[in-house]
Amino acid sequence: MPKPLLFLDVDGVLNPVRPHPDAGFDAHALFGYTVLLSARHGVWLRELAGTYDLVWATTWEAHANTHIAPAIGLDPLPVVTFTGYVPQPGDPRVPLMELFSAAKWAPLLRYADGRPFAWVDDVIPPRLVRRSLWRRDRLLLPVDPGQGLERRHVDRLLARPPRAQALPLKGSAAS
Repeated sequence: MPKPLLFLDVDGVLNPVRPHPDAGFDAHALFGYTVLLSARHGVWLRELAGTYDLVWATTWEAHANTHIAPAIGLDPLPVVTFTGYVPQPGDPRVPLMELFSAAKWAPLLRYADGRPFAWVDDVIPPRLVRRSLWRRDRLLLPVDPGQGLERRHVDRLLARPPRAQALPLKGSAAS
């Protein structure tokens, strides 16, 4: 059985807005912006790779493999493409007020194609987080964009990774 997917955002997760000065972030000039990255995140993500198949789920898309992965000591990862995504029949409906914050949702579901997954991002609609609480096959983990990914998030991901939904037994009352 394949490992669950772990969808990773960059900005606000690996590149926090205002990390603690002693948190060990190094400034990198990328595309005219200052990006704060920590080798510690690379260590944690390699640890998570023992449990998950890591996938970039960021608007950096393939640029994450060129610029972010090497800076934190990761090998290139698969990438979910968001640019140019055209809604498809069967995509979940998104309320008008969540069009921006839920823009990644349909592409992530399409990429997962039924596989269990965790999604770590600083912009996840609270409605989606609440709906996922009762699902065994999804873990949506919002991160404070000020501080970014912290050890407590990694511990949560390792403690109870998402797994396939149990299928009802044939002929049981639950089918």
